[in-house]
Amino acid sequence: MIAMLLDRAAFPLRSRTAWAVALAWLLCSCALTPHTPPEPVAVPAAFKEAGPWQRAATQAPVPDAWWTLFRDPVLDDLESRLVVGNQNLRSLVAQVANARAVLDASRGAVFPTFSAGFSAARSGNPQNSNNSNISTRSTSNSFSLSASANWELDLWGRLSQATSSAQAQLQGSVDDLAAARLSAQALLAQTYFSLRSADAQYALLERSVQAYQRSQDLTQLRYNAGVVARSDVLQAQTQLKNAQAQMLESATQRAQLEHAIAVLLGVAPSELTLARDAVLPAAPAVPELLPATLLERRPDIAAAQRRVAAAYAQIGVTEAAFYPSLNLSATAGLRNASLANLISAPNLFWSLGSSLAQAIFDGGQRKLANAQARNNAEQATASYRQTVLTALQEVEDNLVLAEQLRREAQLQDEALQAARRNLEIVLDQYRAGIVSFLNVVIAQTAVLNSESSLLSVRNRQLAAVNQLLKNIAGRWEAA
Repeated sequence: MIAMLLDRAAFPLRSRTAWAVALAWLLCSCALTPHTPPEPVAVPAAFKEAGPWQRAATQAPVPDAWWTLFRDPVLDDLESRLVVGNQNLRSLVAQVANARAVLDASRGAVFPTFSAGFSAARSGNPQNSNNSNISTRSTSNSFSLSASANWELDLWGRLSQATSSAQAQLQGSVDDLAAARLSAQALLAQTYFSLRSADAQYALLERSVQAYQRSQDLTQLRYNAGVVARSDVLQAQTQLKNAQAQMLESATQRAQLEHAIAVLLGVAPSELTLARDAVLPAAPAVPELLPATLLERRPDIAAAQRRVAAAYAQIGVTEAAFYPSLNLSATAGLRNASLANLISAPNLFWSLGSSLAQAIFDGGQRKLANAQARNNAEQATASYRQTVLTALQEVEDNLVLAEQLRREAQLQDEALQAARRNLEIVLDQYRAGIVSFLNVVIAQTAVLNSESSLLSVRNRQLAAVNQLLKNIAGRWEAA
């Protein structure tokens, strides 16, 4: 029918063109209705474990460079070098570039394609004379200069749905990059805090070794004077050697953490050396944010949501395959046996045509592709909802953890002060000969354990606040 509408004998060229354009617009109006993704996950109005953050009177802004809240210049410098050198982030940058190329390709598919060509050929054919058995050979030349155009009309929205899917995939890749950058920044901060905790632990053990050395010297003098037994000297030596062994372990842990930071920055471990600093950064106050704001700020949630949109757009692509495709084509050119006389009006040839194709039997491949697209959409939706739930759980967990660790740090500091006071009393009693050295060992061990526990709690508190800041400080970027 379409061929009849465009037939040369039925209408003049101008009418045929008008009919073709009108028919194209008519068929394009029959595009399938796009599949709408489900609504975003509904979230509660407030966190269950909000604590003091929910009761805050105002919302303190969280900067993009959220690690600056810890007020550590060394950490700020390391974070500034992270995005430039991290190899995982560079890989994701290439992934974004690839997704952008796919989008550009899908956008270009909706436009006509044009091609031009030139061909030259020389051929020889045998000819037999009617009066003799002698055969002759004739040769001929052929030169052709042509141009052609082809356009697939997007009747059912297949190409536009593919473009929508590619656009969502690109935005998802951008969000993946932002999420990976955010995770790398949080991992670097946590590794740095662990390194500073190892520095503080090493300094604590170093002070303990010095104190244990003085205790051993005192015990040795008292043993030489016959005041105490040999067992007191052995206890002092055991305590000293154990502390020295712990120092070696702390130094090893510190070196490994420094190597991990170097790899995060994209450099060899031998190229990074961080000076020791036994002072841990202070944990900043976490600003108040509600779950709705959290969902707007987390790039991993945004990426999951864009994958849902891409999956639903892909359903439209597979459904369009059930309907026929219409292609319009045009060719024009010049053909002659002589190259010198090629450019001439009598040598002009042209053609206009259209084709309407519909797959009749494909063994159920289109149905399977459509079913797979629908299953992928369900999977993407479930993954998105799980990402939201996991994000809410992370915030709730770290809200509880940060608050409890703050209180635990206060109690642990009080325990440390009591242990130090008790050690002073026991040392005075030992010098006076009232108690044995075992009491001194027990008191010194209590001080070491209390201070070590306080460092561990403060490191865990920094980790909890760091995770909270990661959860609320994410930004997604427009593609």
